[in-house]
Amino acid sequence: MKLTINGAAHEVPEGITVAQAVRELTEQTTGVAVAVNDEVVRRGAWESTALDEGDRVEVLTAVQGG
Repeated sequence: MKLTINGAAHEVPEGITVAQAVRELTEQTTGVAVAVNDEVVRRGAWESTALDEGDRVEVLTAVQGG
């Protein structure tokens, strides 16, 4: 199944969830936000939100600096 994640095409297994996609992209467990097709997905829904063919996923991580 093909998705667009952070603007790049990715081939992922059928039935992948938001949580699984995030784990493949980053090891961070805090400071992460996800939007699917321009809709923010609450962290509590990541495990139960399955992704579909052609979805656009944006995974954003907070960065600290000065």
